[in-house]
Amino acid sequence: MKIQKYKLFLSTLLVAMSLATAWAVRGQFGHEQGAAWAGGIGALALVLLSRRNDWYQRIFTVALASAIGWGMGGMISYGAVVGYGRSDNFPNAFYGLLMLFVIGGLFGLMGGGLTGLSLESTKQKRVNWAGLFAEMVAGGLIFYGFLILQLEILMTPPRAENWAIILGAGVALIWYMVRNGFYSSLRVALFTTLGAGFGFAFGNFLQTVGTVMHIQFNMWNVMEYSIGFFGGSALAYSVYSSQWPETVEAPKKWESRTAFLIVIGLFPLIVFRESLRYGALIKRFDNITFSENIALWSSVVAGLLIVAAIVIIWWQNERVNFRFTWNNVWLIFVLYLVNYVAVSFIVTGAFAGNIMLNHKLYVVNLIVIFFLVGRLPLPFGKNLYARINAQQWAIFLFLIVVFISIITLISISIHGEMNGAHDRFPMS
Repeated sequence: MKIQKYKLFLSTLLVAMSLATAWAVRGQFGHEQGAAWAGGIGALALVLLSRRNDWYQRIFTVALASAIGWGMGGMISYGAVVGYGRSDNFPNAFYGLLMLFVIGGLFGLMGGGLTGLSLESTKQKRVNWAGLFAEMVAGGLIFYGFLILQLEILMTPPRAENWAIILGAGVALIWYMVRNGFYSSLRVALFTTLGAGFGFAFGNFLQTVGTVMHIQFNMWNVMEYSIGFFGGSALAYSVYSSQWPETVEAPKKWESRTAFLIVIGLFPLIVFRESLRYGALIKRFDNITFSENIALWSSVVAGLLIVAAIVIIWWQNERVNFRFTWNNVWLIFVLYLVNYVAVSFIVTGAFAGNIMLNHKLYVVNLIVIFFLVGRLPLPFGKNLYARINAQQWAIFLFLIVVFISIITLISISIHGEMNGAHDRFPMS
């Protein structure tokens, strides 16, 4: 039993480190496309470490579901909420950290829920993806219209209140899983909600502490790593401790090819268009000598890396006729993750000699992940859960809220007025 718990712990840790590293990299790009690339990496690590051959066959469809789920949260504005968390009074600081818990939870709900459904869908009990997304769109529009337009319950005025869209889509997702008996997916969704929410709130606290202590480090990146680490931990633990169908039907080849084109091709190319093309890099490097040459070479190399990864993975998959083994999945995971880290180096000025400390730590993470990933056996144990324990989940939720109130008290006691801090509610 102790050995199995150790295996589960290490597998969970590596998935957490993979998603955390990718989410920290996502900080250089932002928005939906950056979150989608990171979410795809988390799913690749999850499936790779599962040691389940039937899951390997649907590697791209699982990665696509995860990328869409985590990517959807990218439309939420949270910059103002981070500022609330840095306030010097309890009501505003607690509000900020609590709302970051909600926002992080929405990331986890969508990412964990759609990942779980992609693993639980079988020929006998298939997910109606078209119907599900239609319900999620309707739920998002209804919640936004009711909460924002009618009741005017605003989280981050005057910024966009897209959190309500994701909340409505998330409620529709939960209702779909309950209604159709996808209880393992529901367990994954709700636990990942807690993990990612906790990670975001706790990460903001760490950011504040680091700023107060004048730590010479990108503390915003610490917050991003935190949501990825705790969200990835909750995702991996809940997947590896839940019951899943014994064998899962492999997707049709056109489904795998389509998912490949979106995950491995489309999302990185959108990141390139938004952040790595010559025009975007010129603006980013405007304070660097010879910025035009650096921007040109940076854009060309980034484009070549992305295209090379797409071609290599496509060739490798066609060579095996989209029938995967551990070695194939490992190659996909390595190329996809290394590519993301590499373009992060480029977009922050590597060709100008600008190598930041947090990027060096990305490399340390990669070394640890790649060293251990092939040495871990099957993470699943004998005691697997078919449903979520609602009472246990509620206790975890309560403890997290208590913990957030404690770190809020600590936060406001160690600093006065801070740069970037502001109040949601005026204090007399």
